[in-house]
Amino acid sequence: MIRVLQLSDPHLVADPIGQYRQRQPRACLVHAWQQALDQLSCRPDLVLLTGDLCQDESWSGYAQLRDLLDAWAVPAALLPGNHDHPLLLHAALGRRVPVAPVAIPLGTWTLLLLSTHRAGAVEGWIEPAQLLWLEQQLACAQGPLLVALHHPPLPIGSVALDRIALRSPQPILKALLASTWVRGVVFGHVHQHWQGQLPRAGSAPTLPFWAAPSTLVAFEAVQPCPLAKAHWPGGRLLNLAEDGSLVSRLLRWPPCGLA
Repeated sequence: MIRVLQLSDPHLVADPIGQYRQRQPRACLVHAWQQALDQLSCRPDLVLLTGDLCQDESWSGYAQLRDLLDAWAVPAALLPGNHDHPLLLHAALGRRVPVAPVAIPLGTWTLLLLSTHRAGAVEGWIEPAQLLWLEQQLACAQGPLLVALHHPPLPIGSVALDRIALRSPQPILKALLASTWVRGVVFGHVHQHWQGQLPRAGSAPTLPFWAAPSTLVAFEAVQPCPLAKAHWPGGRLLNLAEDGSLVSRLLRWPPCGLA
């Protein structure tokens, strides 16, 4: 069993005690890690951070994340969100941590990280070269795949958030639905728990999609929270079994101290 802890949208800022949305992002991310460990029976095999890592796109913000990951001493994987600077992210962390787009082997599984960042835009996109790379990865797959990106690749039912989701998602959805090796898709951006599924052709199982809450602050929920804590920050644990099955577990914890 491979255990992937998804944390998302920490929105770090240059000042370690600086605030965003009336909270201290760094303290909230440290709190998230401690709370997640308290809820797990053992440390995760990988920490997956699904974008909006640094709200002010500063070197200091990425350096804080680098130092935290070093202290946690668990393998990590990163992808940029709309509130990120991919070049600075790679410069600060690229030699230590895989950064999207990249394929990461995890036992019998492969984790495919996609970058949906588009400079100067809140909504996401997949450039043609990356779509081609994804199609090649899917065509060559010989084991189960978990796909991660920042922006939702399908509507979640929020008028405001669906306007800033992934633009023109049809090609990526077509590719993902055509591969039975893809067992799940996870994303961030929406600061809430969300789950859905899309049908595949024939008798193939449906493809599940999951959003993770933010470690910083929750947005208004579209779906009821299974833990009845929609206003709490949280994360998601993804259990990847050797037989190719995937089980998702929502995690929630009380908010870090408010400013």
